[in-house]
Amino acid sequence: MTVRWIILVCYLLVMVGIGFYCSKKNKNVNDFVLGGRSVGAWFSAFAFGTSYFSAVVFIGYAGQFGWKYGISAFWIGIGNAIIGSLMAWLILGKRTRIMTKHLDCATMPEFFEKRYQSKPLKIASSLIVFLFLIPYTASVYNGLSRLFESSLGIPYIYCIIIMAVFTAIYVIAGGFHATALNDFVQGIIMLVGILAVVFSVVNYQGGLGSALEKLGTIADDAGNTGTLNSLFGPNPADLLGVVVLTSLGTWGLPQMIQKFYAISDDSAIKRGTVISTIFALIVSGGCYFLGGFGRLFMSSEALVNAATGKPEYDKIVPTMLESGALPNILMGLVVVLVLSASMSTLSSLVMTSSSTLTLDLIKPAMKGKMDEKKQMLCIRIFIAIFLLISVIMAAFKNAYITTLMSISWGALSGSFLAPFMLGLFSKKITPAGVWSCFGFGVGFTLVHTVLFQLGWFPELTKAAASLPIPITITSPLNAGAFCMLFSLILCPLVSMLTRVKDEKQVEDVFACYSK
Repeated sequence: MTVRWIILVCYLLVMVGIGFYCSKKNKNVNDFVLGGRSVGAWFSAFAFGTSYFSAVVFIGYAGQFGWKYGISAFWIGIGNAIIGSLMAWLILGKRTRIMTKHLDCATMPEFFEKRYQSKPLKIASSLIVFLFLIPYTASVYNGLSRLFESSLGIPYIYCIIIMAVFTAIYVIAGGFHATALNDFVQGIIMLVGILAVVFSVVNYQGGLGSALEKLGTIADDAGNTGTLNSLFGPNPADLLGVVVLTSLGTWGLPQMIQKFYAISDDSAIKRGTVISTIFALIVSGGCYFLGGFGRLFMSSEALVNAATGKPEYDKIVPTMLESGALPNILMGLVVVLVLSASMSTLSSLVMTSSSTLTLDLIKPAMKGKMDEKKQMLCIRIFIAIFLLISVIMAAFKNAYITTLMSISWGALSGSFLAPFMLGLFSKKITPAGVWSCFGFGVGFTLVHTVLFQLGWFPELTKAAASLPIPITITSPLNAGAFCMLFSLILCPLVSMLTRVKDEKQVEDVFACYSK
């Protein structure tokens, strides 16, 4: 325990030190929010990857989907690397950097305003960002706290407060420069840590061949054996829904897309594409591969909470780690690994939310009365407020990590993915097409949450779950995946039935690609 505490304290001091070191680099809002649009390939790639993967993946998703799908959960990591990283960088990276610089955009809502000539779109998207990043932030707290409770004996509520305070210190002090440098340090820790953990856990079970053989003898949730060690697992259709949500979702998340705003040039994008893809394959692939062996460390009886009768998927990975498979010093590294993953994601979330509120809502309302210093002060205040709200929400442990994240990603990417991506490529996308995605993404997510996630209609949930179809329609993950895919049909369809507001303005926007 002493070794774990020493490693943890040293890590936190380094993070805070980086925050104060980078505080001198923030001369204006552009520096504080986007790093002066001069971030290189390695920092950009690691910032993208560390914002992508947090304790939500390592604790929540790896545990739950490793339990459900066995070793085939590794496909989620492959999807994250190919679709969520490689294709996102190839398709969105260069065009995002060029157009957002041409339009002088610092946030995604500002992009919607200037690309589609609509202030209401900016206001609506700003509110969506703020509201639906909160449950994602709560899921990050939840995942980290599960591990801290089991490995350090710190009560849950103190875990989330400590994490919020230290994140606030280095983000408020150093802004984007601090988050980028910290992301790089945190990314290295994540790469080394996940490789060491996977090797130790598999070796603890007698090697890969022995572990897979043992896994094949365990029955899945349907009572079948030989599925948990198979290539596509017991439920390939639901597995595909998870791959779509966790991979395609990055294309519409403001905290991910804004990493392309800050990158320095085209050559950095090319290098960043390779670095980000390798990072995702190791970190995400390693997490889901690790989670696939969860049933070797925990029985079905131990998984179920005796008081509620519900399975506690979020304690699977902490149980694996505390089983004795890891040396004590490596366990200390794991604590820092999960903290690194969580703080990097959290810093990206709070920076995105606070800058969006300040630049897209508060600043326009002040009508020119906010200079650079006041804007930076306002962003810092909103960082603190956002963290406080998310701490309060995280204090109520009434939902799985995966559920909170799915609601957030479903609403955000369901609303933003199609309007943003298609807006980079097509001159024919109209504001009406964008509004249709906003309405459907938020509306469908809220309706699905009320019907199936809050427990208000148990009979309806039971009836829907028993339908003889290959996918689980009550799953928030499948709902989120559906939102994203349907928006790619809805946005161009509505745009075909409506007219572009100002064709000359659209031509001026797309002129940036010919310069």
